[in-house]
Amino acid sequence: MIDYAIPQTPPPARSPLIWPLAGLGLLLVINVIINPAFLKISILDGHLYGLPIDILNQGSRGMLLALGMTLVIATGGVDLAVGSLMAVAGAVTSTLLVQHGASLPVAILAGVSVTALGGLLSGLMVSWLGLQPIVATLILMIAGRGVAQKITGGEVIVVQNPSFEFLGNGFVLGLPFSILLVGVFYLLAQLFLRRTAAGLFIEAVGDNEKAARFAGLSAAKVKALVYVFSGICAGVAGLLATSNIRAADPYRAGEMMELDAIFAVVVGGTALTGGRFLIAGAFVGALLLQTLTTTMYVVGVPPDVATVPKALLIIVVCVAQSDVTRGWLRGLFKRRAL
Repeated sequence: MIDYAIPQTPPPARSPLIWPLAGLGLLLVINVIINPAFLKISILDGHLYGLPIDILNQGSRGMLLALGMTLVIATGGVDLAVGSLMAVAGAVTSTLLVQHGASLPVAILAGVSVTALGGLLSGLMVSWLGLQPIVATLILMIAGRGVAQKITGGEVIVVQNPSFEFLGNGFVLGLPFSILLVGVFYLLAQLFLRRTAAGLFIEAVGDNEKAARFAGLSAAKVKALVYVFSGICAGVAGLLATSNIRAADPYRAGEMMELDAIFAVVVGGTALTGGRFLIAGAFVGALLLQTLTTTMYVVGVPPDVATVPKALLIIVVCVAQSDVTRGWLRGLFKRRAL
């Protein structure tokens, strides 16, 4: 007997951005309740100032790291070396500027080139030598911090160069330059990955590397290139951090920021198992973490326990995004509707 029942249309998939955006909105509401002037933006000498601008400015480094980390995680890998590469970029650029009198373009190009080379090294260890990504990048994470200390002689190098300071403290069109720079990075990455086949190649490698190779795709090259891009993002983030404090600190620059970048990517909806990725999710995730950090400063949470609320928020958002939780919530609302 033929069944003429009309198949039911599956419910539309909800965007993974819903929960991080909900968390961001909740944080903003809490901040406004605590401090009604939290969202106030003032104009001074043609420049915008205020806590929202500070959040975007201070979060720009994490957003850059999250952008590179998103592509690495989409291929099924992870990059633990980005924090150390930030320190290396600052050390190389500052040493060339202060101790060798190099021009600013040469110093910046050298700093970013070294971190791109570091990313390439990680990519080769992962794709050609077959090392686990966490092992390969852990090696560079430890070695990179030592390299930064060796370059600076174990000292903090103070940089007094107005052009260099502009990177982390200058304004363009009323906004901090770092915010605009990160916006350009995200826009170009989104256009390149979604208007070309590059995004599909990355997702194919992350979904099923063996099938991608059988389809004629060079998975090794794709993996190596995403690590290079992650290294470039880390290098630029390191320059912004060094410029912001006007000094290269080989010990503290980029410290623990690799974990923040991973958290931002996961909170933003990209699965650690690889495959589909979300560029906008990385931005929202990094913005959520920076807003939480600023909130803790505002309410006076001691720095030694500041990581605890951050971990709790990440757990809440990740649990809310899980299929099990979504299924439980759908079942709960259906029972109430009946």
